[in-house]
Amino acid sequence: MFKLILALLICFTPALAQKKVCFTIDDLPVVSYSISDSAFQRELTTNLLNKLTEHKVPAIGFVNEFKLYADANVNPFQVSLLKQWVDANLELGNHTYSHLDYNNTSLNTYGKEILKGEVQTRKLLAARNKPLQYFRHPYLHAGDSKVKSDSLERFLKTHQYIIAPVTIDNADYLFALAYHRAYVKKDQTLMSRIGADYLSYMEKVLHYFETLSAALFGRNIHHTLLLHANLLNSHYIGKLAEVYARNGYEFITLEEALRDKLYETPITKFGRWGISWIDRWALSQGKGNDFFKGEPAIPVYINELTK
Repeated sequence: MFKLILALLICFTPALAQKKVCFTIDDLPVVSYSISDSAFQRELTTNLLNKLTEHKVPAIGFVNEFKLYADANVNPFQVSLLKQWVDANLELGNHTYSHLDYNNTSLNTYGKEILKGEVQTRKLLAARNKPLQYFRHPYLHAGDSKVKSDSLERFLKTHQYIIAPVTIDNADYLFALAYHRAYVKKDQTLMSRIGADYLSYMEKVLHYFETLSAALFGRNIHHTLLLHANLLNSHYIGKLAEVYARNGYEFITLEEALRDKLYETPITKFGRWGISWIDRWALSQGKGNDFFKGEPAIPVYINELTK
């Protein structure tokens, strides 16, 4: 019996070990929905980082540096929020200066936004002998034509940036806006409902993209999960990490995730969409609407709360 159990463990352990994910968090320092109160923003950041540390999640945060300035002057408080990430030994990446949409601008303008958006982040990382090396497209808009996409990739390579893809896209931002509005109304019951439904939705999203990955590649890719630095995730990212752990996931850095050779899969279809890289690869391989069936729905009341 012991030998049988041992054999089963040997067989199944590699499969479990292949389930890996990197948590990537956009729109740093915080998504505050115009709440300028420093105590609120500090608590949001501290809670988020404490939970990431507690669950040993080596996340990376992507910065919009326009948030670090007030009347063209550096705002030390906002920079201090970013410094908390570095002090927690987490990575930072560039998300353009002002969250510019590449669909609606030229490469020349967009390139200037990228370089403008690296100044303070690069300083913070350099103080810890770390490079600034990752770039995340706002709205996941990476170029609506091959020419535009290739031009941006060349620019990024010239400036020694690595693109940070997303394999698990989701609507956390809608849940977050609904949660924020419940928070402003001090409606704890509604906040709890939104939080519970958020975790349920995110688990369904995980299973959905696992299914797509398996259908497309025959195995589960080392995933990159898109999240945002908002109050909802500040309160629930620990529980979200528990959801992933319960589903057999190991938390890894972006560098480790991108070692998965599946990220080298070519993209040959382009559009104005902001979709996951799994969707892009599927479209590039000629997959039709049937392939994408089963995407989890956002609860109706969430859509109503965010109108």
